[in-house]
Amino acid sequence: MNKLLIVGSVAFDAIETPFGKTDKILGGAGTYIGLASSFFKVKSAIVSVVGEDFPQEHIDLFTNRGIDVSAIEVVKGGKTFFWKGRYHNDLNSRDTLETQLNVLGDFQPKVPQNFKDADVVMLGNLHPLVQISVLDQMEKAPKLVVLDTMNFWMDCALPELKEVIKRVDVITVNDEEARQLTGEYSLVKAAAKIHEMGPEYVVIKKGEHGALLFHDKQVFFAPALPLEEVFDPTGAGDTFAGGFTGYIAQSENLSFKNMKNAIIYGSTLASFCVEQFGTQRMENVSKEEVIDRLQQFKALTQFDISLDLENEEE
Repeated sequence: MNKLLIVGSVAFDAIETPFGKTDKILGGAGTYIGLASSFFKVKSAIVSVVGEDFPQEHIDLFTNRGIDVSAIEVVKGGKTFFWKGRYHNDLNSRDTLETQLNVLGDFQPKVPQNFKDADVVMLGNLHPLVQISVLDQMEKAPKLVVLDTMNFWMDCALPELKEVIKRVDVITVNDEEARQLTGEYSLVKAAAKIHEMGPEYVVIKKGEHGALLFHDKQVFFAPALPLEEVFDPTGAGDTFAGGFTGYIAQSENLSFKNMKNAIIYGSTLASFCVEQFGTQRMENVSKEEVIDRLQQFKALTQFDISLDLENEEE
């Protein structure tokens, strides 16, 4: 099987939405990416750090999904990264109520020896210097490097972010972040500018409005599946990234056509993530449910249309 190296936070979240709230639950970009990618036939490992307060049951969850946890460092006496947030009624915006970096503040990633030749590297949302450190540790050039980042790093570490952007093949950002990074309101123009920074593929996520994939002069749009209930959007973008990279690592096909498939797989898995708090839904979703939802996506987007504009009526 091909190898997928995942770099991202493994953390605690406390979430409040219009539908309820939680105490500390499992969260973090690395967590969601790992769970989503575990649906594919890949060997994956998570590079992260947690404190001594991190429960063994969460580590067991990763292990049971076939994820290598040898590079999740446990700091004795340390506390795990914690984020607390409250979503507004539209679920598209949120307020951060509390952030405790804890052990993540001094995180020095250590890529395990058996993953220094990984085929695909997924750089989850972390400080750009951490992401660069991981790329520097690779002994073999990955076939594909995917970067996820956010506006926070654009505000406080833009030079470092631009350095890592130069070294990746795919970048995933939301529409607001794409505009901030480039100064362009048009997402087509923004994608073109980001392409000039280095990435061959640009994925712009639009939340409940789907995702755009840009490559050279080609554009692909995948809608979000209309859902009866959206409970908690936390981790949806990371789940999307995990589905995207998991599918690419499994298929070994880096063509634009196959990237389209990866977008659909990522969107499908993300549609499950939002149905319950935190990782609850992703922990229990079955492969049969994923296949059924893929069929729904296909029915939603597939159509035949006549390209004849002439009036054929006599």
